[in-house]
Amino acid sequence: MLKFYFNGAPNPTKVALFLEETGLPCELIPVDTRKGDQFKPEFLKVNPNGKVPAIDDDGVFVFDSNAILLYLAEKTGKFLAPSTPKNRADTLSWLMFIATGLGPYSGQAVHFKHAAPKDLEYAHNRYQYEAHRHYKVLDAHLAKSRYMVGDTYTVVDMAFWGWARMAPYVLGDDVFAKYPNVKRLLDEISARPAAARAITYKDKFTFKTEMDEEARNIMFGHLKTKAA
Repeated sequence: MLKFYFNGAPNPTKVALFLEETGLPCELIPVDTRKGDQFKPEFLKVNPNGKVPAIDDDGVFVFDSNAILLYLAEKTGKFLAPSTPKNRADTLSWLMFIATGLGPYSGQAVHFKHAAPKDLEYAHNRYQYEAHRHYKVLDAHLAKSRYMVGDTYTVVDMAFWGWARMAPYVLGDDVFAKYPNVKRLLDEISARPAAARAITYKDKFTFKTEMDEEARNIMFGHLKTKAA
């Protein structure tokens, strides 16, 4: 049976949505990143990068949420756009846009907005700008496309949903007033029963919620290095 290593962060939640949409049987394995579970030897065998999500598909290890989505979609034949060169190109392009742009810039925007020292104005402004820029690109695209790849709900929409649902935490409560097309697709996906189930995965286990000094040193390794 497929093993799914996860927590409640945006990237694992994308994969949880796919699992719920397909009903693919899996064993849930929680990884409490505030306690350092991601650096345990048994997890590093699955993902040497020490991040969630990751899967163990009967001895086949896949890490990075977008790689997992594509792997599972191709394996099951589900939630891919109709097979044409254009759809394949759009699927790869927008999936990588989320993998290399929307996700990382949103993650850095969160860090400098909520976790970093407040005197780092340059870094805060840079990542807020870049996160907004990526949402502008998405909003313009979705103004002329129902889903991320034409008229078909695919894994690219699942990848989008994982981060878009966190946009107010990243960019502020008024974010959706600026990006109505993003909001339209987010609402449609969030209304799916599978999405409602996916966000409950984290509630099945007890994860550490405090961002205390120990958690900060684990999550932000440069702090531990500096202290040493």
